[in-house]
Amino acid sequence: MRNVPQITAAEAARLVPAGASIMAGGFGMTGNPVHLLHALAERDVKNLTIISNNVGEPGLGGGRLLRNGQISKAIGSFFTSNPEAVQAVQDGIMEVQLIPQGTMAEAIRAGGAGIGGFYTPTGVGTVITEDQETKRINEIEHVFIPALRADVALLRAHQADTAGNLVYRMTERNFNPLLATAANLVIAEVEEIVPVGDLSPDEIVTPGIFVDYLVQAHVTLEDLGSSASVKRSDGKTSQSRMNIARRAFAELKRGDVVNLGVGIPTLVADLISPEDGIILHTENGMLGVGPSPESGGALEYPVNAGKLPVTALPGASYFDSAISFAMIRGGHVDIAIMGGLQVDEEANLANWAVPGKPLLGVGGAMDLASGARKLIITMTHTARNGQPKIVPEATLPLTARNAVDVVITDLAVFEFIDSQLTLTELMPEATLEQVRELTSAEFVEALQ
Repeated sequence: MRNVPQITAAEAARLVPAGASIMAGGFGMTGNPVHLLHALAERDVKNLTIISNNVGEPGLGGGRLLRNGQISKAIGSFFTSNPEAVQAVQDGIMEVQLIPQGTMAEAIRAGGAGIGGFYTPTGVGTVITEDQETKRINEIEHVFIPALRADVALLRAHQADTAGNLVYRMTERNFNPLLATAANLVIAEVEEIVPVGDLSPDEIVTPGIFVDYLVQAHVTLEDLGSSASVKRSDGKTSQSRMNIARRAFAELKRGDVVNLGVGIPTLVADLISPEDGIILHTENGMLGVGPSPESGGALEYPVNAGKLPVTALPGASYFDSAISFAMIRGGHVDIAIMGGLQVDEEANLANWAVPGKPLLGVGGAMDLASGARKLIITMTHTARNGQPKIVPEATLPLTARNAVDVVITDLAVFEFIDSQLTLTELMPEATLEQVRELTSAEFVEALQ
């Protein structure tokens, strides 16, 4: 059995040349190779291209490289979680290439498998895929995505044996197993290194053939940033928002596999009990999400797509990001509940680009919107300036075309019936006159 060299984080950093493309694992700071990235930040290595879901947090992980001015380009799906990344783009310091989260996972998987690229329906007709090659497959428009590879991959695993075989812990898996296959040089940062034979072949996720170097490094609460502990809001949720969440919950039935977006959809999770038999999916790699713990953080618990610690119900499972989005695109997620900025008469959704702010955070929304069997949008009926959100034609950058099935607002419930926007229900204390006045889209009235 081969013996993979064990080196320090500083020695590993010296293997990364200026101008290199580097892949870094992690979803937020969970599964992030923070020690390797911080060691690289100690070197005068610049003009780096980083391929990662996000650029860490301010001063943490990739965020420390960014603060040092070492990153010239970032390829990933969600950069708005780091305000310093937003500022760097606005100041022209860093170039950004946005790619939907599931598309990014598949592009890395393709790069690791020696495949030149693939076609996907995700993002078709949006600004993300403008000027890219398209092809109609089974009557559905697809866009071509080139594979992603890098010079160096920096990843995080929980355990390794001396042969380089890797075992991951809960939702720390995310992108790490994928990028281990897709770089010319792979360095794995691990919590513990054990002798060959101590790991069961059944539990090994990444075979040692992919790993060139091992670095032993201990993760502390300080390394986990916003995922270090449960943060409970002291503020009270408005009654109207809870009404929307309760109405969305009424759309769910026993056995449904459900993905919840951020914002109002997260309130639905608080209404679900294990007895309901509803299976929550989170795109960072977990099926069977349970309630939030009373205390603790990502050292003790898995995290959800909001990077918050959650519990795991009996029968829960963990998997990497490519498998997670295969569930989504493959039609295995029954319902996605997402927030919205606009929905129009053609069932088009816009929910990722906030007016007046840079386009830096698409996340998994495009994959979910086009891949879930049923898409429910929960949102306030009007924007803060009083403008309608249910409109004749969306004016904001689209998330997905012809995808919305149900819209639930603080005033009404709309369904797309025979491709026609249809008012089917009024929310508590709302009137038909209000809905007519504050909805600029044309709709059929079918109140029961």
